[in-house]
Amino acid sequence: MQLGLIGLGKMGGNMAQRLRQDGHRVVGFDRSPGSPRDVNSLEALVAALGSDGSPRVVWVMVPAGEPTRATVTALGELLAAGDVIIDGGNSEYVDDKAHAAALAPKGIHYLDCGVSGGVWGLTEGYALMVGGEPEAVAVAMPIFDSLKPPTGGFVHAGPVGAGHFVKMIHNGIEYGMMQAYGEGYELMKAVDWVTNPDEVMASWQQGTVIRSWLLDLLVRALDQDPGLSTIRGYAQDSGEGRWTIEAAIENAVPMPVITAALFARFASRQTDSPTMKVVAALRNQFGGHPVGQEGSDAAVPTA
Repeated sequence: MQLGLIGLGKMGGNMAQRLRQDGHRVVGFDRSPGSPRDVNSLEALVAALGSDGSPRVVWVMVPAGEPTRATVTALGELLAAGDVIIDGGNSEYVDDKAHAAALAPKGIHYLDCGVSGGVWGLTEGYALMVGGEPEAVAVAMPIFDSLKPPTGGFVHAGPVGAGHFVKMIHNGIEYGMMQAYGEGYELMKAVDWVTNPDEVMASWQQGTVIRSWLLDLLVRALDQDPGLSTIRGYAQDSGEGRWTIEAAIENAVPMPVITAALFARFASRQTDSPTMKVVAALRNQFGGHPVGQEGSDAAVPTA
């Protein structure tokens, strides 16, 4: 099968390679002039897919938000009825519904596909969570079959928007799991009678109920950098955690773990928390508890 693939970064480039290894013809395009692209424009990509009457399939792997919206809009002017656009990026599910509605009068099908697997997807396969009409999923199924692992790893989650919605929840769960591993590791390092926290984490990879691929990756990171001594404790968020919490509020679903994990990432970006300054000042005011001075780690009494 042939596929147009827009966005040849770490994920997109590896996906193109995996598909080619499985016999598919991939026409790649990236807006970065230095990327190893096959064509130099969206127009050239669509032209390269031909017009023999069979549906053309174009997969979009660009940043969420305006870059994706602009790309999908442009493709809507270049493709024809029966063709399929797949958004495999990290778009918010509400954007998917807007895209599908705009493309429907032209007869162009739209699928949203949440993709998990990161840099390991090339060799291990990608978990794919797809939303859209069954007939459009059937057209793209040979592509999905080649990208997913040999067993499992694929779900048609529901109508348009469902794919990115469940991928959003997947990433929210991921936030909570990573936070729990991190907090457990920190507690072990805080006491002097656990002599090798790194080795403890490695021991949990087999025979425990908390073993997971995330734990395997953590142990790998600890092997490369014992104690994680070279890594700054700063964690960015890509958006899915925030959207998960917004959806939880809209549907009155309590999510204390995922919410706390997101807020912990916010806290990691503060070198000196204004909140904790307030807490320290109030403790001093009502209880005479010592506070630290700016530029010093020492806690000293104040008048």
